[in-house]
Amino acid sequence: MSGIETRQSLGVGESVLRPDGTLKVTGEFAYSSDLYLADMVWGVTLRSPHPSAWIRSIDVGPALAMPGVYAVLTHEDVPGEKFYGLEHRDQPVLAIDQVRYQGEPVALVAADHPERARRAAAAVVVEYEVREAVTDPRRAAFDASCPAVQERGNVLRHQPVRVGSVFEAPVVVTGDYEVGMQDQAFLGPESGLAVPAEDGGVDLYIATQWLHADRRQIAPCLGLPEEKVRLSLAGVGGAFGAREDLSMQVHACMLALRTGRPVKIIYNREESFYGHVHRHPARMRYEHGATREGRLLYVKAEILLDGGAYCSTSPAVVGNAASLGVGPYEVDNVWIDAYGVYTNNPPCGAMRGFGAVQACYAYESQMDRLAEACGISPVEIRIRNAVAQGSRLATGQVIDSPAPLAEMLAELAAMPLPAAPETSDGAGGTDLLNMPGGISQTTHGEGVRRGVGYGVGIKNICFSEGFDDHSTARVRVELIGGEPHVLVHTAAAEVGQGLLTIQEQIARTELGIDTVTVARADTSVGSAGSSSASRQSYVTGGAVRAACQAVRERLDKLRADGSSLARALEVAGAVEETREYRHRPTFPLDPLTGQGDSHTQLALCVHRAVVDVDVELGLVKVVELAAVQDVGRIMNPLALEGQIHGGSAQGLGLALMEEIQVQDGVVRNPSFTDYLIPTILDMPPMRVSILENPDPHAPYGLRGAGEPPTLSSTPAVAAAVRAATGLPLPRVPIRPHDIALKG
Repeated sequence: MSGIETRQSLGVGESVLRPDGTLKVTGEFAYSSDLYLADMVWGVTLRSPHPSAWIRSIDVGPALAMPGVYAVLTHEDVPGEKFYGLEHRDQPVLAIDQVRYQGEPVALVAADHPERARRAAAAVVVEYEVREAVTDPRRAAFDASCPAVQERGNVLRHQPVRVGSVFEAPVVVTGDYEVGMQDQAFLGPESGLAVPAEDGGVDLYIATQWLHADRRQIAPCLGLPEEKVRLSLAGVGGAFGAREDLSMQVHACMLALRTGRPVKIIYNREESFYGHVHRHPARMRYEHGATREGRLLYVKAEILLDGGAYCSTSPAVVGNAASLGVGPYEVDNVWIDAYGVYTNNPPCGAMRGFGAVQACYAYESQMDRLAEACGISPVEIRIRNAVAQGSRLATGQVIDSPAPLAEMLAELAAMPLPAAPETSDGAGGTDLLNMPGGISQTTHGEGVRRGVGYGVGIKNICFSEGFDDHSTARVRVELIGGEPHVLVHTAAAEVGQGLLTIQEQIARTELGIDTVTVARADTSVGSAGSSSASRQSYVTGGAVRAACQAVRERLDKLRADGSSLARALEVAGAVEETREYRHRPTFPLDPLTGQGDSHTQLALCVHRAVVDVDVELGLVKVVELAAVQDVGRIMNPLALEGQIHGGSAQGLGLALMEEIQVQDGVVRNPSFTDYLIPTILDMPPMRVSILENPDPHAPYGLRGAGEPPTLSSTPAVAAAVRAATGLPLPRVPIRPHDIALKG
């Protein structure tokens, strides 16, 4: 028996308050945009106004001649490799001979004031020869006469999935579906501070999702060894995938090394829309065949994902869309073709849900059509085809942990529906707050119809297809002021998901010591991987747990004579251990058949949406969202519920309002005035049921929870709007004119 008691209070399973929560609520938290050094200068990026053009010349002379300007850099000033990228080094640090999307960086300026830097950037003279922009992903993929956006061709990845050979059925439904380009819309714009060091290297304080991947890309571009590029995590104002790629990291470091001064870069909101990747817009064609009783016999699908001008994580997004393309349903015959395509549209990469969101909208829309064709309810058709533990995915992978989808659907359907709206304001008039359009007074109830819809989603957790997905944790116990103190150090990025709290809770649970500090994440400790794929509680939690257990074993040996913990630490000094944690192996999908155990863990979430729709004006009010999610083991109930609410809000946004409008490769709405995101008035009350069916393969039995709600909420809202209007509505976001002009 261990000499250290396992502590439950403020440990795993408790609603422990976040250490950064009060600071964020009171406005005292230091974000990356708040970084400041007295002798710093300001960096600004000059970007292309064209989605596709040759660069014939760049004249930096007028900018350099301006007072207060310290440096103006172009691709000729890149000291090392000129290209970077997460999966494929195809993106230039600064445009060389051509630009491939509107907003591509062309030159950099450092000056003593941000406005002076902006004026200097505007003074750089760039001669462009505009050329045809490739903006239609179908043409890019399948038209041999289409110009190549990249030398390797326009198809980034084609992933087929082939199972079975019977593609006939008594009941067949088909549909073409489209998902618009969604932005992560984090509130903290890209920003950071690069500081030149005496050893010729650079220290970068940056808001990111993956410190070590940033360093792996930055160092070669600077012509420096990795040990001379040191990254520390600055305060992150949201991420949702968009900070997985580089933005201004290399640029700030180049300017700092050139000027010998600290350089701060902070994007304004418009530049942020150009400065990060977005969710892949998708065009999808589905065909479902079933028995007359609604049992699935086959699914055929073509999934076309527009990756924009550069690779980013598009190959992995394609893999997810292909492997999860039929959803959490049992079906013996599958024919899927998933494509990722280069175009001259804005680059797309990671966003919450990562390829599974797009496919989920299509296959769930199909399940509703199939239910109607078979004359059964949307819930019943999903229950009849639901996967369970022991089921096989279309890729052949067996679900080897609890997957109680049928029970989750039954629980969701049994939840009480919200009452009809109270239309009276007490004075005989209409309470406009209960109407679509709210206080804008666009309706008094005429033409308002209620609809109910359901959505189911399945999401992979952690990285897939053989990626070496691991995390590192260093845990140290020592006496401070006569009391034992735990220091946890990882490189895992806290991006708002509550990871700091989880690390504290694990340390308290494993070591039984109250006082726990989580050190600032930086590259002086081994990689923790990316804060994406709902993986950090799993892998970094696993690493912290392993390091704590190693520390605990040493402390137990020191206390074998019955001495107190304090006495043992007085004799031994600090006890420190570092551990890496890896989940079980995964394997690439077969390039021809799509077969393979490609995923570590799978998570399920189901949603019901209730909406009121003014079918004459096209206005939608989401009255309620209800969700049931299995999380394996609850680590922090309060934080978990927040993740489910947040993921549902982003799914609602995709269903009804969020879209980057791109016309001929040009972004038309790069602002929060015109790019709409849900506000507190748009987000309805939620009913949430959280199930615990532990995964035997995961630390504590937990199941990643941040992404699944984003999948199922979108089709649920869309289905509810269809139910209210009777319209097919094959595209999200659903816009007012999609309803009003067709109702």
